Amino acid sequence: MVTTTNIAAGARLTLWAETAADLMMPNPMSIRGNATVREATEVLTDHGFSAAPVIDDAGRPLGVISRGDIVLHDREKSASLGAAGYYEQADLTTHGERLGSGFHVQAMDGTLVRDIMTPAVFSVGLATPAGKVVAQMLALKVHRLYVVERDGTLVGVISALDVLRHLQPEG
Repeated sequence: MVTTTNIAAGARLTLWAETAADLMMPNPMSIRGNATVREATEVLTDHGFSAAPVIDDAGRPLGVISRGDIVLHDREKSASLGAAGYYEQADLTTHGERLGSGFHVQAMDGTLVRDIMTPAVFSVGLATPAGKVVAQMLALKVHRLYVVERDGTLVGVISALDVLRHLQPEG
């Protein structure tokens, strides 16, 4: 389905938000630092997110886990396993009984999110002017900024799409 707008080619757009609080999506989905990479993969995949903030027990952001971090981890893990990561059919036994050809052996990865996350969080306060939020996103070349309370607790996220939602034609 094609959606069209009736905005004239020369129409100016105005950002209809004053602060980060106006732009943000409140209560963002987050992942604890002690979650496993497998749990993070499921959360990101199930919710369709490309990244999520990693928080401590007090709700303060520690870093960001992205699909890219997970892919890199899997690639490095596979490279370090090499041939040792594969099992010959003759090696597959359980309690002394040989496993049939229909069984699949999967090595469980116990790596924690805090061990592979990007340990940097770009954030702004609730009262940060909207223009400064946009300028910061452009300067940092990021798709999202996290919004924190004065005590550092995560309260929201602002994505590039959130900024676009607040653009309206002057008029």
